[in-house]
Amino acid sequence: MSIAFIDLQAQRLRLNGAIEAAVQDAVTGGAWVMGPQVRQFEADLAAFGQAKHALGCANGTDALILPLMAWGLRPGDAIFVPSFTFAATAEIVPWLGCTPVFVDIDAATYNMDPAHLEASIAAVKAEGRLMPKVVIAVDLFGQPADYPAIRAICDRHGLKLISDSAQGFGCTLNGEHPLKWADVTTTSFFPAKPLGCYGDGGAVLTNDDDLAQEIDSLRVHGKAVAKDLVGRTFDHDPKYLNMRIGMNSRLDTIQAAVLIEKLKVFGQEIEWRNRIAARYNEHLAPHVSAVPQVIAGGVSNWAQYTIEHHDRDGLAAHLKAQGVPTAVYYPIPCHLQPAYARYPQGAGGLPVTEAKKDLVISLPMHSDLDEATQDTIIAAVASYKA
Repeated sequence: MSIAFIDLQAQRLRLNGAIEAAVQDAVTGGAWVMGPQVRQFEADLAAFGQAKHALGCANGTDALILPLMAWGLRPGDAIFVPSFTFAATAEIVPWLGCTPVFVDIDAATYNMDPAHLEASIAAVKAEGRLMPKVVIAVDLFGQPADYPAIRAICDRHGLKLISDSAQGFGCTLNGEHPLKWADVTTTSFFPAKPLGCYGDGGAVLTNDDDLAQEIDSLRVHGKAVAKDLVGRTFDHDPKYLNMRIGMNSRLDTIQAAVLIEKLKVFGQEIEWRNRIAARYNEHLAPHVSAVPQVIAGGVSNWAQYTIEHHDRDGLAAHLKAQGVPTAVYYPIPCHLQPAYARYPQGAGGLPVTEAKKDLVISLPMHSDLDEATQDTIIAAVASYKA
């Protein structure tokens, strides 16, 4: 039996032609860039994510840079990011000449450790070389960061907060989406994400009316938006009146059409993923070093199901031989990557990040994982004797 790590074809078949029909409608409609499906999806996404505004863009990386551009970040500004994440979270910081400061993680959730964040901000302020401006908290593996604690720290220090929900969109904490605490939530619709399209795509969610206009402008080459036209006469397309140095980051109409259909079932799929994860936890706990722990009051979307094992690489080889695919997120944290080694680490270094990188391994997880296949995976893990 061939086991898929993420089975997107099963989801497509379950939706019974809805995606194909939506794509065909978008193709026939002919508005292939920023067409009506984009506006509909943005409205649907905002409603789902408890946001006033959702703005589609080309990918999750652009979603992160757009608010930083809108806030006018400059060289000398410090942006605090976890190191235990995909490089995109840190990558966008040097684009603006800013400095990423790497923060350690909580040992149980793998998300940003609030205590280490506060110590790191204090250390940067004491050194006096950089100006703390923004925190980017990542909802790693699908579960929310400790947003009440992180928001309180940001408020004490006058910092903006971005929720990087590229993996975690749809997660909640005490029934609330991360945007309750963050200034901005960003997400990715890369196909492997729990809410993924059939190509690249991303979005920014915010409750800030002015910021939403700024981002709308920036994603289309700095075009004029409503606030720019107050008291000004311009009879042509606003995209030909450039008020800002922007970029080209638009969500394709066809991808929006795909996402409209997927969003309709996304809430139910999160429930299924939680059932699958609970079953994994129950049966795997005796056989691994640690099963995933979700923050109190949190609901994960289980973008990945990640366990710890003292002989991670041996387990991976064993599972591969039995036809069970695995993945390691992230074998080299950002602060140890050649491209980022010159940037500062937070107070006292990142000992938890460096310990966890050798232990974590992710097992197959998707909303259509049936119990028989899951039993095969569980049995394969249980049969490994290091």
